[in-house]
Amino acid sequence: MSLDAPQGHVGFTLNGDAVTVPASRTARLSEVLRKSAGARDVKVGCNAGDCGACTVLIDGAPVCACMVAAGQAQGAVIETQAGLVGRDPHADRLAQSFQRHQAAQCGICTPGMMVAAVALLRSDTPLTEATVKDALGGVLCRCTGYRKIIAAVLDASRSAPLGEGGVGAPIARLDGWPKVSGTERFGDDVAPDGALVVRAIRSPFHRAAFRFGDLDAYRADHGLDLILTAADVPGRNRFGVIPGFEDQPMLAEHETRFRGEPVAAVVGRAGIVAALPEFPVTWQELPSVITPRDAVDADLLHDDRSDNVMCRGYVARGDAASAMARAPHVVSGDFSTGFIEHGYIEPEAASARRVGDRLEIHCCTQAPFMNRDGIAGLMGLPADQVRIVPTAVGGGFGSKLDLTAQPFVALAAWLTGKPVRMTFTRTESLQASTKRHPSEVHMQVGADEDGRIQAVRFDGVFNTGAYASWGPTVANRVPIHASGPYRTPNYSAHSTAVHTNTAAAGAFRGFGVPQSAVALEQLYDMLADKLGIDRLEFRLRNCLLNGEPTVTGQVFDRGMAIDACLGALKPAWDAALADCAAFNAAHDGVKRGVGVASGWYGCGNTSMSNPSTIRAGITAGGALMLHQGAVDIGQGSNTVITQIFAQALGVPVSAVTLIGADTDLTPDAGKTSASRQTFITGNAAKRCGETLRAQILRLGNVGGDAVISLDGGLTLIDGATSVRVPLAGDGYAIEAVASYDPPTTPLDENGQGVPYAVFGTAAQMCVAEVDLALGTTRLIRIVAAHDVGKAINPLLVEGQVEGGVAQGIGLALMEEFLPGRTENLHDYLIPTIGDVPPIDTLIVESGDMHGPYGAKGLGEHCLIPTAPAVLNAIAHATGARIHHLPATPDKVRRAIRALI
Repeated sequence: MSLDAPQGHVGFTLNGDAVTVPASRTARLSEVLRKSAGARDVKVGCNAGDCGACTVLIDGAPVCACMVAAGQAQGAVIETQAGLVGRDPHADRLAQSFQRHQAAQCGICTPGMMVAAVALLRSDTPLTEATVKDALGGVLCRCTGYRKIIAAVLDASRSAPLGEGGVGAPIARLDGWPKVSGTERFGDDVAPDGALVVRAIRSPFHRAAFRFGDLDAYRADHGLDLILTAADVPGRNRFGVIPGFEDQPMLAEHETRFRGEPVAAVVGRAGIVAALPEFPVTWQELPSVITPRDAVDADLLHDDRSDNVMCRGYVARGDAASAMARAPHVVSGDFSTGFIEHGYIEPEAASARRVGDRLEIHCCTQAPFMNRDGIAGLMGLPADQVRIVPTAVGGGFGSKLDLTAQPFVALAAWLTGKPVRMTFTRTESLQASTKRHPSEVHMQVGADEDGRIQAVRFDGVFNTGAYASWGPTVANRVPIHASGPYRTPNYSAHSTAVHTNTAAAGAFRGFGVPQSAVALEQLYDMLADKLGIDRLEFRLRNCLLNGEPTVTGQVFDRGMAIDACLGALKPAWDAALADCAAFNAAHDGVKRGVGVASGWYGCGNTSMSNPSTIRAGITAGGALMLHQGAVDIGQGSNTVITQIFAQALGVPVSAVTLIGADTDLTPDAGKTSASRQTFITGNAAKRCGETLRAQILRLGNVGGDAVISLDGGLTLIDGATSVRVPLAGDGYAIEAVASYDPPTTPLDENGQGVPYAVFGTAAQMCVAEVDLALGTTRLIRIVAAHDVGKAINPLLVEGQVEGGVAQGIGLALMEEFLPGRTENLHDYLIPTIGDVPPIDTLIVESGDMHGPYGAKGLGEHCLIPTAPAVLNAIAHATGARIHHLPATPDKVRRAIRALI
């Protein structure tokens, strides 16, 4: 191809086709490929070369397109994921392998991973775990834990698709092929061409007063369509996720409460918004507080409060103080964790248009109906005038439950009558998104001479940031869970959530439970060592069994399986202890240790109504449609819920056409959080399938064991009898709607009651190697035993466990968001492909009494035991305990030296 191109254009070969597109030669190639060349399979996660999502092949070499100027690509041959899968046998087999191994979860990193892998496959380099890690090391993934990706690349020479199957079968992810073929569309991929762009004006200070200049003149002088301020919000300028705690303004009024809080937004054509000069706002920095300790005597963040405490939680059983005083063996300690960033590779994005008197918003969200109601409140509209259409979600982990870009595009589209889009930069995402709550925990555990727990006392203070978000949920969930899945006859747990001048701390995989586990599980190790009891045996001696009360007085007759999880670790534990002893005898400067920890998690809302609804119908032509509104953010709900429904109805999964989440088309399946979708929406799907089956069998007047066939219509086969059921009508000839709400009760003043119908349990074991001179920690192996009740799809179970473990590794060893400092993905570190060791997943199936086919949720549980298991392994290797996370090399080295 000629190197020449018209002025203001760039020419190259894209996936085999010669193209010339309008572009500045200094523009980022990633933006040119996406916006001018239509290659939306090129993803943008950071625009800094940190995440690798935009990896493409240029003349056969993998590069981050965001770090390449368009002019540098003049005359080059460029290949992207979609083009490779369509044209290259290596890529086609790789895509099949990604499906076979469930190597794509949310799918946002998948284009970068697959493109980098194709370059490796083409090179004829021998495929080993080391060469795969080296080739893919520049691409970050937050969902999978990388292990399935490595396995998929190593297995890419085969073409062996997974088979069909219902409950219990490891079938391929139903939404997987778009992710691996490059056709999946995320929040920033679906906005109409030519849509106006919104950019927020955000506070540069943790707290500030502000004053605007002449906004009308600024708008006119620069050709903007609109400038939004708080005065333009037509409804109530407050939103939130917990009733009674809607305290966050869409746009700040008079004063900002955290760095990154928006005070205004500009709306205009993309080129104009990108080139705007400094916005006319004057800032006055005000005294701010970043930690709960500083907030005690500080100015009130919210005038309607008497202090900066947002809320408290409390659970008490027995007499913890007296039992602790009598206990012959007591250990205690202070522990802390910092802000943890969700780190999803897809920044927040949304687009909106006004359709008559309705708003239609497309966005990456975990909670479409909550988003709908929040937008309606801000806009002063009835809820039925707002439609939320979720796109694919490139990772969520809790933060995409809250409103982010949606209010801005909604208001701008409403006022202008034009389509509007907004995508956060990575810096905006890290500044303004919710975080895991920092914690300061004091905990005390007492045991008798036989090593049986007599009492536990917990006092946790959580930094909830400037606004409530999910802070009340964390404050109330933690005291229930801080005992761990252990028999605890005397218990007292207090939690306090305190406002500070930081971004709101919200929902993040575990809702505060990982922070409490960091304290409890280290104290359990300390007690076991003090008593001379094997640490795994100590936990088995104290684990909660069926028929025994939890700290809220709840008794499970079935499904409390922490004993089975711990027992499943025993062979690996014994072998690891022996291996570590042999290694340490042969090495002086590097030592190995093995750690263990347990965890539990109540599925769904705490002591609150928590329903999901599913609808299904059969058309006159025999098409079976499942209206399933549970948003799949990579965890696999699209697949699992369809498997459950198909099993209940008695048809193959391939017979079902899925209609995904859309507030106009699907009933409310509730938010995707709290490990609730498999359990709660799965139950609704099971009931819906059973109801629809009963209707069909009644219409055909056949027996309960009849086989349903939807091949060209509806036929029922009952033994030797075949009955054709006529179908007619413009809508559904037959349909069913079913709901499920878990049986829970409110807690009393001492936190006694039934907060959850289902608890999932887990136990994990970690082998770690520590360099005594450097303080560096290398993880050798993790074994994870998880009770899922019933594995609806075992491959998805493994993927969830591996992804949760990877996030737990980040919590333990490297992750801490520092407001104002770590606002990109090269200062804020998340685990890479080289940081996650082999993970053995042991699936325990206890058969829950409430779950669909006995299944429980899983997503949250995977993370909870990981960090304490890692910390306990470090302590076993070195004798040094890390009480304040993350366990970075400087902290580990300092703790080791303190023992000398």
